[in-house]
This record gives sequence, structure tokens and C-alpha cells, in this order.
Amino acid sequence: MAVSDTLINTLFDARYRIVRKLGAGGMANVYLAEDQTLGRRVAIKILNDRYATDEQFIERFRREAKHAAGLSHPNIVSIYDRGEAEGTYYIAMEHLDGRSLKELIVARGPAPVQVAIDFARQILAALRFAHRHGIVHRDIKPHNVLVDGDGRVKVTDFGIARAGAASQMTEAGSIIGTAQYLSPEQAKGAPVDQRSDLYSLGIVLYELLTGTVPFAGDTPVEIAMKHLSTPPEPPSARVPAIPRDVDLVVTRALAKDPARRYASAEEMDADLERIARGAGISKGTTDAATAIIREPSAMPTTITPAPLTRVETTTTRTTPYAPPPVAYDGPVRRRRPVWPWFLALLLLAAAGAAGWYVYDQIQAQLDENRPVAVPYVEGIRKQLAIQAIQKEGLRQRVTYRFDDETAVGFVIDQEPDADNRIDRGNVVAIVVSYGRERVRVPNVRGQAATDAVAALTELGLQARVFPVNSEQEEDTVTAQDPKPGAKVRKETTVRINVSKGEKPVAVPSVLGQSLASARSSLNAQGFAVRSSTVESDEPEGLIVGQEPDGGAFVAPGSAIALSVSQGPQTIGVPDVTGLDREGARDALLGSGFKVRTVFEDTDDADLGNVVLSQDPASSSRAEPG
Repeated sequence: MAVSDTLINTLFDARYRIVRKLGAGGMANVYLAEDQTLGRRVAIKILNDRYATDEQFIERFRREAKHAAGLSHPNIVSIYDRGEAEGTYYIAMEHLDGRSLKELIVARGPAPVQVAIDFARQILAALRFAHRHGIVHRDIKPHNVLVDGDGRVKVTDFGIARAGAASQMTEAGSIIGTAQYLSPEQAKGAPVDQRSDLYSLGIVLYELLTGTVPFAGDTPVEIAMKHLSTPPEPPSARVPAIPRDVDLVVTRALAKDPARRYASAEEMDADLERIARGAGISKGTTDAATAIIREPSAMPTTITPAPLTRVETTTTRTTPYAPPPVAYDGPVRRRRPVWPWFLALLLLAAAGAAGWYVYDQIQAQLDENRPVAVPYVEGIRKQLAIQAIQKEGLRQRVTYRFDDETAVGFVIDQEPDADNRIDRGNVVAIVVSYGRERVRVPNVRGQAATDAVAALTELGLQARVFPVNSEQEEDTVTAQDPKPGAKVRKETTVRINVSKGEKPVAVPSVLGQSLASARSSLNAQGFAVRSSTVESDEPEGLIVGQEPDGGAFVAPGSAIALSVSQGPQTIGVPDVTGLDREGARDALLGSGFKVRTVFEDTDDADLGNVVLSQDPASSSRAEPG
């Protein structure tokens, strides 16, 4: 993965905001992105430039992506979208907040047997579903298996590996994919079916159990040859605590001949399920694996001898050999000394040794000058990464940065990418995680709620507001957690209590009480009292109204307004005696009284139609009406 990337913080295909790079491979780069349309995080796999112009590859890529998009299963990473943008092709898929199985194995080493079986069964569930839909993965390896924080496993790159393999296998002698996980038929370039996925899963299960792959080598070709001819060690040879039944399951899965492996994901899962609940594996697996183990330790190399030719011979009787007689009178022959031969042999040996030394030095010099492959060190601890880099004769440059998803001390990024070839002595830059960035919590007590939230948000913290009753002014922060000065990770939630005033109290009803009694009762409960008089039919001095009403809840110390009756209203009755009836009537009505007339007989003609008397009497007071 490159330390920098021009796509970061850009809007891809007018929809996906690229956040950061998640990984890189020979075929594509993977980025974390935010879907601006649906408001969710996704993983974007963008094809490398060298494939973007290969029409045959693009067609395969589209077709396989379409098929893979139809796989909806809890253990398969969902594909949301696919398309073309900025001169290349991409797939938008589900982003799982977790780590690859490879990263977990590198970081933690061998898994407990039950954990390894659980992970393998989840992968088998994904394969079973895909195989039923006619899709063979072809690139099962721990790099393509994601594990979230709850231990849920999801397999990625369904169908995509097939498009990549179809394109790259056109190169003579090339072995595509991670060589440690190839099936023998893939190594030979032969057709594959679902049993090839089960072989690769057997390798993954082996690595889960032991922390190592069964076949290793310096080159992909060397590893491929081991897949073809070398039986694997049982996992228990590397981790003795592994049960024999687990050995047998792995052995059957890793059979060189597909016909001797498990026929389906269901069959392999059935054996693992039996082991998980403490039962024995099937007799078929026991017999098949035992037969494989009893075979010779390596596949024999067949040598065809030259054909034998029958030769007819005639046997003749011969005289036994005798040395020729020495002439008695001839010259005596001197024996030649042997030391010159020894000297010649010594000189030849010395020359050979010198030649071999020169050859060895030349080879060493060539090896010293030959570029080496950059090791993959992302996701492992800094010290292990440095050891891996130095082992290849390279130097390291270490920088640090905060990272929300990588634990402290683990490598986030490297430059150059893994598998690039560079000269010995060159530098590999690695970026090591400080973990999540920590910030100091500010003191927001006493601040207005809006100001406090803004201050926390600016530091990358999340504010959660809890309204509380308090004597402090409303909308003021009364308390916070964590406390001021605490160092926490970004995105930590800070609880702030915000005053909504004191706890309300119920107002008592004082209607019908005298003003003095009502005031005394309200003052005793902490209320202030305001009073005013109003006209009322109730006796003077009684409370005829209050605001707020009795039973209402108000803040302590609130003022209660009381209405006090000033009694019924009376006015003076006018004197209408001696007035004629009409004049008396007008005078009384004008004063607000009602008039009722009673007629009396009189002997005095001058008093006709004249008011003789009235009740109430004049100068008295009466209520209007």
C-alpha cells in the first residue's frame, strides 16, 4: 500500500468520498469510502490501470461481479454497486469493521482448536451457498476472509478472483494467487471445481491451527511443486495438542487427488460439527485420511528404463590369463614412481577448489546485487516488521501516526508495496500506529450548552446532553463525564448535564381563604404573593381567584397572584317620591335599578300617577339590578 494516494479525500464517480486506502493487490486497490447517496461506509475495489484497457478482462470482470452480486449470505461480503469511472472499473461492497484472518494469524499465532473450527465452519457456510449457485471462489486464503469484533466471518472477492486468474494465467509459467493456498489442479493449470476451494480451505485451517502454512518455499514454483508431490505434515506434528480427528479432516481436505477429498462443503462441515460437539468423525473420512497417511512420503518419480535387448552369444573356451614371461636375458624394466600422479591430483583438487571458490564468490556477488522482494509487513508488530525487512538485506525508516482502526505498535502502511523488487540496502518506509488519537477533555462546566457542544465537537469528541433539574441557570452545563483534563480517544462520548431549572413544585389552592391565611400558607412553601381586589358576589376579603391555579407545577419561589373579593357593589337609592310614574322610572333605571310599580287608590285627584312611596327608601344603599 502506498503511503500517499491521490484518490484520498476525493469524490469518486460523483458518489463515493474516498477516506483512506485499505489494501492493495496485483489486480486492484481497495479503499474505504463514504457513500454520499445512502450515507453509509463502503469498501471500493478499483481496478489497476493495466487491466482497465484489457477488454477481455473487463468483460470477465463485469460478468463475475454480476454473479457475485447475487450472493446474499451472512458469511459473504455483499456487493452493493459496480461501474466505470475515471477510466477504470470498480466494485462497491460492504465494509466490515474488522481485520483479515491473515492479520489475526500474524498477530496472534495459532488459534485454539474450537476457534479454528468455528472460523472454518463459517467459511464453509459461505462456500456451500456459493457452490450451490454455481460459483467457485478459486482464491480462498486468509487474506480474503474478514473477521469482525464479534468473531463473525465474511468471505470476500467471490467471482472476482476468477476474472483475475483468467487474465493472468495467459502468461506462460505464471502461478496466480497466493501460492501457499493453491490447489494442485490450479498449480497445473487444470480445470477446477468446488473441491479446489475445499483444498484451499484445508490450507487455511492448517494455518489457523499451527500458525504456519504446510508448504513453504523461496519461489511460487517451488511451493506449487510441493502442492503437487509433497504430503503435508499433520498439524499435530507442529502443535501436539491438536486432536487426531482434526488431523484426519485436514489430511482429507489436502488430498492431492480431488476425488479423494471431501466432495462438498456440507460433507466437510459435517465432520467439523461432529468434532465441535465431541463426537467422532465419519468412517469415510477416517478411512480416506488413513489411506493417504499410509502412502509413501513422497510421490515417486517414474523413470522409464531403456528397453532390454536380448543378445545371442557363443560361448568359447578360453585359456586362463597369464602374464607374459619375462625374458631372462632382456633388460630389467624400472617401475615408474607414483608421486607425480599424487601431485597432479593435488594440483587438480586445488584448482577445482579455487575455481569453486571463485564461482561461489561470483554467485554471492550476483546474489548481493540481485533485487529482493519487499516483504509484506502491514498488520504486524513493528519489531517483527523490522526483522522481516532486515532479513532481506533492506533498511527501514519508521514513522508514526494515530490510526482509529490499528492497535498501538502495529504497522499501518508501507512503501514500497509488498512484492516490489528493490536493491539490497534500500529503505522500506513503514508507518506504525500510535493507536487512536487521544485528546484532553476540556472543562465545559458553567458554559451554555451550545458552546459546550461546539467545544467538544471541535476536538473530535461527541457530546451527549442530559437535561437535569438544578439551581443553576437554565441551559447551563452543571456537570460532565469524563472530568476535565482526562485524556481520551477521539470520538469518545462526553456526557454533559444541562440545567433545566429547579425541580417544579405543586401550587396549593387557597381559594375561599382570607388574604392573611392564604399569604401565610404560600409564604411557608417558599412562594411570593401578589394580591389585588376584584368585584365579587363573595364576601369581602375572601380569595376568589389565583394564578397559577392550584395543582399546577412551577419553579420554587415563583410568585402567586391572588384575587381578593371586595364584596358586592352597592349604590345610593335616589328619592323618587312625588315624581310622576314616568319620571321616577327613568331616575331609577338611570341609577341601575330595576323598577316594579304597585298602584294604590287615592281620593286626591292631584296625586293621580304620582309616586306616593318607594322601597328601598331614599338615601339607603342597594346593589344595582
